[in-house]
Amino acid sequence: MDKIKLQGFIGKENLTISEVMQKIDQNANGILFIVDDEQKLIACITDGDIRRYLLAGGKMDGDAIAASNRHPVYAKAIEQARTLYHKRNYIAIPVLDEKGELIDVYTGEKGLLKKQHDHLGMPVVINAGGKGTRLDPYTRVIPKPLIPVGDLPIIELIMKEYQTYGCEDFSIIVNYKKELIKAYFSDNEKNYNINWYDEKKPLGTGGGLSLLRGKMNNTFFFVNCDALLTSNYERIVRFHKENKNVITMVCVYKNINIPYGVVEIGTDGIIENMKEKPLFSFLTNTGIYLVEPEVLDAVNDNEAIGFPDIIERERQKGKKVAVFPVGESDWMDMGQLSELEKMRIKLYGE
Repeated sequence: MDKIKLQGFIGKENLTISEVMQKIDQNANGILFIVDDEQKLIACITDGDIRRYLLAGGKMDGDAIAASNRHPVYAKAIEQARTLYHKRNYIAIPVLDEKGELIDVYTGEKGLLKKQHDHLGMPVVINAGGKGTRLDPYTRVIPKPLIPVGDLPIIELIMKEYQTYGCEDFSIIVNYKKELIKAYFSDNEKNYNINWYDEKKPLGTGGGLSLLRGKMNNTFFFVNCDALLTSNYERIVRFHKENKNVITMVCVYKNINIPYGVVEIGTDGIIENMKEKPLFSFLTNTGIYLVEPEVLDAVNDNEAIGFPDIIERERQKGKKVAVFPVGESDWMDMGQLSELEKMRIKLYGE
């Protein structure tokens, strides 16, 4: 690994959780190795470590070292790293010299088979009925689910990702330009197992679920047709089941740097606080959920409602709804024109 790429895997022990998340997103491998001032390895931290820390009540501005593994597995040579990596389900193996300094990281090799996902075999419901106004004027001609990202439309990319987990049964809620969407799949050489549900009027991001009442007997994925998740679906399902949630919302931590000095003032313009180029972190709803079938009973026929409002109803009833946080690099959203090209590059490269 060249020195520039190697630096993307290295951080100092004074980093915050938020800063580590940014570095992990940049190297896109889900891990960061923490070193001291002499470049000696002292810990490692993964996106899973961060998720557990945050779900336990940790804060984004907390010290990352508190969430890290102080006894990471390491190798003394690249061949040893390769053996360790392929023996177990490691993300990456650091290579240290005789002084304990980090000199390389092994992350697998191109051309090797990807590690297989668990077979989840769960149904997937896709909400594809909206007009896609954020993608106007493209959506005046073509419905949002069929807008291509590289070689395939976004809805098919989403379906293919679920198929890698053995999820083959798709229920698609349609409305706007629905005949075009159906025609695409009727002519598709890939024979997808699809049940179509037609809205007679726009029902929002949640109302279309009333059409599936009585049709779902098991936990299902409910997803918007403009977002692709590359996170570990098995972990999301395990979290949902172990915590006995009726709804689990997948959220991503977004980090926004303000490129200016921010000033807070009080009465008479008195300066109360100043922050130079502050970093703000917040959770964003990805539009991807795990849902129990009982939730469908709470959606009225022909009711136009957003799914977040359905979540609030369940919460008010005392039902357990929760968030599963993922890293920013695990989520791709093409709901806006500016994001289309970013998604294409991430999936297919330059």
